[in-house]
Amino acid sequence: MCRIFSVSRSGYYSWRSRPESRRAIENRRLDVHIKAIYKRNKGRYGSPKITDELNDMGFPVGKNRVARRMKRAGLRSIVRRKYRATTDSKHSHPVADNLLERDFTTVGPDKVWVSDITYIATTRGWLYLTVFIDLFSRMVVGWALSSSLSAEMVLTALNRGIRNRRPSAGLIIHSDRGVQYACKDFRKVLEKHRFVQSMSRKGDCWDNAVAESFFGIIKSELIHHENFKGPQDTLEAVFEYIEIFYNRKRKHSTLGYKTPDQFEQAIKSAVCF
Repeated sequence: MCRIFSVSRSGYYSWRSRPESRRAIENRRLDVHIKAIYKRNKGRYGSPKITDELNDMGFPVGKNRVARRMKRAGLRSIVRRKYRATTDSKHSHPVADNLLERDFTTVGPDKVWVSDITYIATTRGWLYLTVFIDLFSRMVVGWALSSSLSAEMVLTALNRGIRNRRPSAGLIIHSDRGVQYACKDFRKVLEKHRFVQSMSRKGDCWDNAVAESFFGIIKSELIHHENFKGPQDTLEAVFEYIEIFYNRKRKHSTLGYKTPDQFEQAIKSAVCF
């Protein structure tokens, strides 16, 4: 072997007996932590979030180094995929003004909720997921899964959000112009609680970018990588993703790499202090 690689035997044995470098030891430890974080989050984290979690663990390291170690180990975050629209805006119901005008910032929780609907394929047919998201913390405050694109599904998700959060009058509810949001039953609930309705412009997905972004995330991190059999296993997977992972474990770059729950708790602590 020494002859083939043109090195001396003494040089080879000297290299073998040399102690492992500090950098090599650190890289070995780093690789173990990276793989553990990657596996714990089911491949959903890329180098920025893994770097932030390592720093939280007291392991100071830069994003570029983490990216290099991940590439060397063949680890990469799940790639996002496109999805289709579920909006039916061809109806005769009243349409609300766009109060947000793409301003997705707010001064506190339960000031603005955004909502949308997406589809999930199963072997027994399509299921539809409705979510209501607090614009302040990106927390999913209410959601529902249904086998039909009915207004009842949207009302179920909204009522769950109301029970969970008990928002005050004046809360803005923003959505697209779908019939589920424009119908009389939905507007009656908003009037009962003195909420304010807002709607995107026709055919403009950017007016509801936060809800669209959430669906892009859940599809790329969960839905596109599962073979759902029917309502029960889909419900269990969506529950685990939203309630356990997304709201309480998944770091968001827009929140300073905090989870929605951490972000809200930090605000509450600051107010109490």
